[in-house]
Amino acid sequence: MRQKSASVSAAQVRTLRRFNRYFTRRIGVLDDHYLGQDRPLGEARLLFEIGAGASLKELRTRLGLDAGYLSRMVRALERQELVRVTVHPADSRLRLAELTETGRAELAEQNRRADGLAEGLLRGLSAEQRGRLTEAVAVAERLLRLAAVEVRAVDAVSADARACLAGFAAELDERFPEGYDTADLVPPEEIAVLLVAYEEERAVGCGALCALDAGTAEIRHLWIHPDARGLGLGRRLLTDLERTAAGRGHHVVRLDTHAVLTEAAAMYRTSGYAEIPAYDDNPHAGYWFEKRLRG
Repeated sequence: MRQKSASVSAAQVRTLRRFNRYFTRRIGVLDDHYLGQDRPLGEARLLFEIGAGASLKELRTRLGLDAGYLSRMVRALERQELVRVTVHPADSRLRLAELTETGRAELAEQNRRADGLAEGLLRGLSAEQRGRLTEAVAVAERLLRLAAVEVRAVDAVSADARACLAGFAAELDERFPEGYDTADLVPPEEIAVLLVAYEEERAVGCGALCALDAGTAEIRHLWIHPDARGLGLGRRLLTDLERTAAGRGHHVVRLDTHAVLTEAAAMYRTSGYAEIPAYDDNPHAGYWFEKRLRG
């Protein structure tokens, strides 16, 4: 589910492509001897991702690589005695890639050279310019991550749905003075639509839509994994839930939140929600909100 927005301009496309061309050339991505070492960027990046050890399945997902291509790169690193592949101790179906002593030394040298390259780029700027650049890069990373997230409607009893809802319940159990039990979750049969956000095929957030009546929907269990917070994903999921509600014929959405979840209440208020009297008997609710949907 992609967020609707104004059309992307040709100038915006050209700017992003121009930056990509400049930066990849500047850091030596096109060189078969990345950072002056005897390997291309793909193998160097794979060494970094293996780090303290990772399964081949995890590496495929994290790097978005075809299984055959990844296997060829891993075999090349094995031949150079930089990597060893063993059976995962906790799951015999998985193969685990680990760095050898030589591989760890190679990675340490790679990190040293990469740090030097970054420092060299920053050294030519003033302290104020370095601050502006690093902040701009951090913003770019957050926005690129958000742009790559895919939101899908999933079955409320699917494994990803259960994992997200369990994460939601566990966090609230820690934050609420009275605690929170999984029995407080909306039963799957009462959920009209459950949206799950995926970052690189990993479920990192969810939100449920329930029908209160023909014209009114309720948003429940809006949650973002801690690893994906700060991207703006909560607001994007909220918008997608509102759009889903409108598409199902609802013209009003309601939700409630606990008094300790001040960040959630602030997001709802700045997203056009108005505080209303209690519309349910949720024992965990301290604020109740409503928003009329356009269209």
